[in-house]
Formats: sequence, C-alpha cells, structure tokens
Amino acid sequence: MSSLADNLIASAEKHGNRPAVQLDEYVLSYDQLLHRAGAVAGDLRARGVQPGDRVGLVLPNVPAFPVLFYGILLAGAVAVPMNPLLKAREVEYYLTDCGMALIYGLSGDEDTVLSAASTVGIPAVLVPHLGPEGLSGRPLLAATDRADDDTAVILYTSGTTGKPKGAELTHRNMSTNAATTVDTLIEIGPEDVIMGCLPLFHVFGLTCGLNAAVRAAALLTLIPRFDAVQALNVVARDNVTVFEGVPTMYAAMLHSIEADNADMSSLRTCITGGAAMPVEVLKNFERTFACEIYEGYGLSETAPIACFNQPGLERRPGTIGVPVRGCHLRIVDDAGTDVPDGAAGEIAIQGENVMNGYWNRPEATAEAIPDGWFRTGDIATRDTDGYYTIVDRKKDLIIRGGYNVYPREVEEVLYQHPAVAEAAVVGIKHRELGEEVGAAVALKPGVQAASHELKSFVRDRIAAYKYPREIWLVDSLPKGPTGKILRREVHPPSSN
Repeated sequence: MSSLADNLIASAEKHGNRPAVQLDEYVLSYDQLLHRAGAVAGDLRARGVQPGDRVGLVLPNVPAFPVLFYGILLAGAVAVPMNPLLKAREVEYYLTDCGMALIYGLSGDEDTVLSAASTVGIPAVLVPHLGPEGLSGRPLLAATDRADDDTAVILYTSGTTGKPKGAELTHRNMSTNAATTVDTLIEIGPEDVIMGCLPLFHVFGLTCGLNAAVRAAALLTLIPRFDAVQALNVVARDNVTVFEGVPTMYAAMLHSIEADNADMSSLRTCITGGAAMPVEVLKNFERTFACEIYEGYGLSETAPIACFNQPGLERRPGTIGVPVRGCHLRIVDDAGTDVPDGAAGEIAIQGENVMNGYWNRPEATAEAIPDGWFRTGDIATRDTDGYYTIVDRKKDLIIRGGYNVYPREVEEVLYQHPAVAEAAVVGIKHRELGEEVGAAVALKPGVQAASHELKSFVRDRIAAYKYPREIWLVDSLPKGPTGKILRREVHPPSSN
C-alpha cells in the first residue's frame, strides 16, 4: 500500500527546511508544504470527502495548487486538475462525468467554478493564491493508504475526436514516472531549481515539474502564465537549473527582445515534449544560450514520459530517444503487427506508466488498449539503434492525390527559413485531390517574407506533392494550455 503523497512526506522528513515552492518573493518550505497540505486533507475529511472521491482543482500555477493537490492525495481522494480557462459549461461536464464530491477554485476568479458547482449541486471552495485559510478538521500528516493501482489523478484528454475522456492515472503510474524523471532523465537533486511554467493541471508540468521536484526535494519556481520575457528573468533571478517547456516556449524565448541580454548561465538541463521540437529551433536555442535540450515523448495516458533522449546515451536531435525505464514501445500497423525498422507505424506502449483506463468508458478503454498495448495515435519510425522519431499524429495525416504527406516534415522545412517563427501545416479539402497542403505561418518580429517566397523555399527542398500550395501569414497560431500549436484550429482564410 502506498500513496503518491509519500514522496512529500519523505522530502519533508529529510529536507524540511529546504524551499519547495516559490512564486516571486513568496516561498514555502517542504515542512510548510506538508503541514498546509495536511490541513487541507483534514478539512476534506471533515467535509465528508472519503478515499476514492473525486475532487476538482481549477487553478493556475500558484502555491495553492501544490498545497491542495497533495492535500487531496493525503486524504486518499482523487485529484482532477482542470484548465482555469475553461468555461462553466465545460467544467460542468467534468464535474458530472466523474461525479466530483467537491471543487476548488481561485478567489477573485470564481464565477466559472461557482456557476458550474451550483448547476451540478456540489460544494465549491475558493482559496487565495497562496493557499487556503481557516480550515477545519484535524490535520492529516500521514497519507491515507491506497493500493498501487488505485487512481490518484484523473486527467481529461483534449477531446479532439469527441467529448473529453478522463484518463485514470494510478499512484504507481505517477510515482514511477516521477521517479524515472528524477533518477534517469533529468537527474534532479535537492540543490536544483526547476522552472514551473508548464501548467500544473497538465500531465507534463504535473509529473516532470511538481511531482519530480517533490520527489527530489528540489525547488519549483512558478510562473502563473507563461511569458517569454518573464521566463528569462526568472531563470536569472532564481538560478534555475532545469527548464521544462514545449517547443513554442523555447521559440518565444529565443525570439524575445530580451534574448541577447538574458543570463541563462545557471541552466544545466532543458527538456521538451508535448509536441515535436523543430530541429532549427533546438539548434538555435542551444547556440544562443549555450545549453542542451533533451527531447522526449509522452501522453496523458502514460503519466506522461514514455521515450526520451537520455543522459549517458547519444543525444539525437529530431528524435524522441529510446524507451524510458519500465516502459516498452512497439511500432505497429493497423492490425497490431510489428512493422520493420525504418517503416512508419503507430506507437504502441506497455509499462508501469500506462493508465488504468478511461473513467467509466470501458469501450473506449478497450479500443485504446486492445491487447495490453496502448495505441497512441502517433505515427513514428524506429531505427536500428532503437531510437524513435515521430512522423506525425495519425489523424493529422494529409492524403493528397493518394500520396501521404506528414505535416511535421513540411513544418521542419518552413522552420529553416530565417523569417519563420512558427508554422502549422494542415490539409485543405480539394475537389480533385481529396486534400491539398496548406500552411499558416507566423513571422519573427520585425522580419518580412511574402507567401510566394516561403512557398518557393519549401518547393525547392521537398518532393513536389508535399509543398504547400497555399500559405497564409498570421500574427500567431492557436495554442493549447501548454503552448502546443493546435493544428485542428488552423484554417485557411477562405474557410473562415
């Protein structure tokens, strides 16, 4: 019997006086974090919340988040983090879908939470940025016993193919992936300072940021909402040693007006995931800031990290590395049969990090895990050395006149153009070809480039059937909560 919260208890016992969480000048030590989380756990018990009950969290990256998150776990309940940008109707869906017992929201930004909770008929508790005050009940400083395979967290998928589904991540899933991150990937220790700009309600920030920091007794310094200039300043101010971000964050920092003057000398490791990192962005960031970026891969359903360019092994930019400890990958065809090395197929994953399933959706679970291997929907290749390279999302594949076009390949070429800051390649309906290749492009500040110039640039570098016949310039591209570019929301001007 164990709990993900045991990591906090262990770190508080060994490193109670060390800083755990920081937001600007406000700092919580590990001892303070444990005691405040314990008070939350006692308050939940006094409110009638029982082990296994679901409790919602609708907060940005503020100290209240880790206090509440670990308080929920100490009480033996299940944490359900949600994006604070959700509307009331969306929150209502989550509350109803998993039968939440209670929901936490942020004081001063409570309209959505109060409205949703009132409609569903459950209690809503509002807390200030720094954490709850005036709690009742006896504090719980020991974790409620939970089985390794009991659900610790429910994370809702983005719902690109229908209504969002709640991925049930167990205490084993979350604990082992945090341990793998600390021990073998980032190699974090108590002296490290981790940048907390990835949203904690997302699996990347939750596992590799918060849970990994707590496991290692490191400091997590928070940014409530990512801003490139602020991120550069916090790295220098707090001597950040580990930066974790998605590709658009790296691009934004690289192209920031403060990039040339930024002090990034404290950084020892950068990691990226959530979307494919354009090789040109990776190379330019490393050259500008004299650091190394390690690219990895994972999903909400795998807690998240499944594959990684790992310290001690050859780092291959453009790949997602090799499977992490306790995780196995295969490349399979539609029938679930392994494909040869070098051939494209769907990534299938098995291991200690794979979810129990989707909450109350046995059919969706059986479809996603038909034979003990989780089907990711991502297309990749594996080379003879066991390194994996993402080709694209299975559902993002463009079929132009019978030929397969993978958007990422075309985007990589666009990123090589010196004027391009961001690019998204999408399929456009075509009467004769089925689909045509199109691209939305955001240029770097103060730089000019015409659409026809970009089109010629790409045409000269890839096969004729792949280059985008239509390119349109935009100020910025639509992004999800982590900063990942959302291709599904990219449309040519003529279709708007």
